[in-house]
Amino acid sequence: MPLDGPAPELQAPEMAASRLAEFIRRYPNLLVLTGAGVSTDSGIPDYRDGDGAWKRRQPVQHQEFMNRSDVRQRYWGRSLIGWPMIRNAKPNPAHFHVAELERRAHCSLVVTQNVDRLHQRAGSDRVTDLHGRADQVVCMDCGYRCDRDEVHARCADLNPAFGAYTAEAAPDGDADLEVDFESFRVANCPACGGILKPDVVFFGDYVPKHRVTASLDVLKSSDGLLVIGSSLMVYSGFRFCRYARDWHKPIATLNMGRTRADSIVDLKLNARIGETLAALTAG
Repeated sequence: MPLDGPAPELQAPEMAASRLAEFIRRYPNLLVLTGAGVSTDSGIPDYRDGDGAWKRRQPVQHQEFMNRSDVRQRYWGRSLIGWPMIRNAKPNPAHFHVAELERRAHCSLVVTQNVDRLHQRAGSDRVTDLHGRADQVVCMDCGYRCDRDEVHARCADLNPAFGAYTAEAAPDGDADLEVDFESFRVANCPACGGILKPDVVFFGDYVPKHRVTASLDVLKSSDGLLVIGSSLMVYSGFRFCRYARDWHKPIATLNMGRTRADSIVDLKLNARIGETLAALTAG
């Protein structure tokens, strides 16, 4: 559902950076929560528009993936086109600026909703991949684990005809490919023949409890919460704002458009992320 209320006015990056710098001066040790808006400048599409509404069809659901072979065929068939875009993406300036906040001891932990591992590649050391990582695949039956590229290569070998297809890339290694997937041969677990799934939290599944608990422990000991590039429409991210409010931790958001937490934040910055962070770290 789109968020209610008038569209927020876009702020100049220099002004937004000045306000964010003051927030950090007052609350110098922050947990940083990031979302898809941090990675869009790396060419990775996001799910939602500035109003929090879906831009495209909702992504694969966990139970459908696990229970329906046709859903797995469609997922892995589309992944042949979509995964290389994620694999080959490079960190953009926003990722490097977040890493700089860590080097300046202003970031106690990066909790990212993204599965692209670009924060780590940009130099951030303390990162929790809240929704997992797309570059790893795990067997849902025996726990076998391997690199995503291995499964990608096996699917390509099993389905040579799919190498001729092109489509627009979609978030998280998906692609907007609409063809008949009935003949697509899925690569199953080489150890037990079970279902292989990217090591990410699909919609309808739950973030592992230990991952949430450890991240909330860091939030509890931090001075505040900074959200960058997330509409917070997914509860797994929004919960950090709810806990921050309950623990009387100040909250700042830097995002293009509305967020689900607009009514409870202390500082809302509607500005371009990369440019704002560049002005912040240059100061």
